[in-house]
Amino acid sequence: MRVSNVTVRKRLTLVLLVGILVFFIIDIRLGYVQFILGNELTGKARDSWSRNIPFEPKRGEIVDKNGVPLATNISAPTVYVVPRQVEDPEKTAEALSASLNMQKEKAYEYVTKNSSIVRINEGRKISHEKAKEVRALELKGVYIGEDSKRHYPFGSYLSHVLGFAGIDNQGLMGLELFYDKELSGSEGSVKFYANAKGQRMNDMADDYQPPENGYDLRLTIDSKVQTIIERELDIAEAKYDPDGLIAIAMDPNNGEILAMSSRPGFDPANFQNVPQEVYNRNLPVWSTYEPGSTFKIITLAAALEEGKVDLENDQFHDPGHVEVGGSRLRCWKKGGHGTQNFLEVVQNSCNPGFVELGERLGKETLFKYIKDFGFGQKTGIDLQGEGKGIMFNLERVGPVEQATTAFGQGVSVTPIQQVTAVAAAVNGGILYTPYIAKELIDPRTGQVVMSKNPEEKRRVISEETSKKIRYTLESVVAQGTGKNAFVESYRVGGKTGTAQKAKDGRYLENNHIVSFIGFAPADDPQIVVYIAVDNPKGTVQFGGVVAAPIVGNIMEDSLRALGVAPRKDQIEKELTWLDTPMMEVPDLIGMEKKELQQQLINLRLDVSGEGNTVVKQAPSPGTKIKEGSIIRIYMNEGD
Repeated sequence: MRVSNVTVRKRLTLVLLVGILVFFIIDIRLGYVQFILGNELTGKARDSWSRNIPFEPKRGEIVDKNGVPLATNISAPTVYVVPRQVEDPEKTAEALSASLNMQKEKAYEYVTKNSSIVRINEGRKISHEKAKEVRALELKGVYIGEDSKRHYPFGSYLSHVLGFAGIDNQGLMGLELFYDKELSGSEGSVKFYANAKGQRMNDMADDYQPPENGYDLRLTIDSKVQTIIERELDIAEAKYDPDGLIAIAMDPNNGEILAMSSRPGFDPANFQNVPQEVYNRNLPVWSTYEPGSTFKIITLAAALEEGKVDLENDQFHDPGHVEVGGSRLRCWKKGGHGTQNFLEVVQNSCNPGFVELGERLGKETLFKYIKDFGFGQKTGIDLQGEGKGIMFNLERVGPVEQATTAFGQGVSVTPIQQVTAVAAAVNGGILYTPYIAKELIDPRTGQVVMSKNPEEKRRVISEETSKKIRYTLESVVAQGTGKNAFVESYRVGGKTGTAQKAKDGRYLENNHIVSFIGFAPADDPQIVVYIAVDNPKGTVQFGGVVAAPIVGNIMEDSLRALGVAPRKDQIEKELTWLDTPMMEVPDLIGMEKKELQQQLINLRLDVSGEGNTVVKQAPSPGTKIKEGSIIRIYMNEGD
């Protein structure tokens, strides 16, 4: 049957239209894929071809208030392998095992693993010398990735505060853990491209995504004060072989921690080598124990604020004990201190005298001040593991509990609570939240992204009461039980503490925590220092004998390090038979040799120069020094 031309043309037209429609659809699809899905598909393809070699970010540094590095990073390369690029697994495994000191079987397992890229754990955070050795092997499929590890330049210095970071640069303890998120940063990488067989695609350039380093953390710690405290703790540890040592230094005017340390210590870089209970317990904020007589400062503050005592005019007789609720509470001095005013009660740390102050206050008022000063609650310091201490339940406080609390027995407090409370007692009456982290800084821009300011909790006593406490505690150091903390030319105040340790509900024999808390200058405190020595051996276990001299040494050097000028208006020290008399250095400048022989009876001279007249001397005139000390003088030349 013959088909007409018209029909043929219609059919051809239909086929043409269908063809145009099909090609139009294909073009639209191609355009959609090319222009709409192109980047996405290309990205997926590149992802399927890509292999990432991680570049770890640098963990933020931790520095002291003056920028001295306390925790930094050192470069520590890591070995990676791309198994599909390994041409000779047997040879590669043998070379790696020898270089990285690992079993050949383990190395072979790495280089034949069914994975796009493998990190060799035995080649993790190696030295640059070792990384150079691995590169020199020129093994196909073996790469060196940039990595870092934490470095603590001062070793065990400040170790419990800083804490440490693990092999993944994650914070595990201390400030490293508390501020881990801010210090960590984010990972970068070098991305190269390989085909399905794992062979590198040399026509595609490698991509580098730089890591974002973590923020730097600036502390309130003053490394000069910290160094002094670490030195004194080392000396005390060698001298007394104690069960433990605790030290805190604080700026009483804002709550900033200037130094904090404890013993036993550890090296953060080798924390695995010490028992967990050593590195996991920051004793200044964690440990709780009876405070002993340092707690008497709180009772004194409450009595003065409430107008319950006139220190110089009220008299008290101490026979050596006091009867309370059928119990006999003894004074530390056998036979007692006899008749004394209450200034002498504080100077002598007389327990019966403080029992009297507690009775004058009453339990409600006494315990109100104890709570107001922050005891029985966390201070809020930005360190983990802080303890709360243990206070008597007010409903269960009878006459005996009230009496023992008044002189620091039967309650349990933390060192940081004591320092914070005494700082409030001497700074004018303001209780601050202690803190140790001052600010977070972006290392790329130098911009401060977080800053802490002093936080006032409340006023606990008046400025007038605080002034009386400062004077009273200065007299304790000059004329009372704290004489061994006396520093010539600096006004130091403080209080001793000696507390028995309890075990299984009973007090231990000849096993005490002895302590001293001091501050200076007494009229304008710039630093508070607390030292506690747990069970010192080979000595009389009194705070005034063991802890007070340590605080005295710390105070003298720290005040100079902080730029606090010496003063001459301090209370004269009451000398004991152990003390060497002090004398003022005379003005020798301008004197001739004959005059010198007449002037210096109790001092020795170290003479420089050949002249006849003194032109310079050290120490300067007016300085107080011990009898028999050396004065260096310089004679003019050419006479």
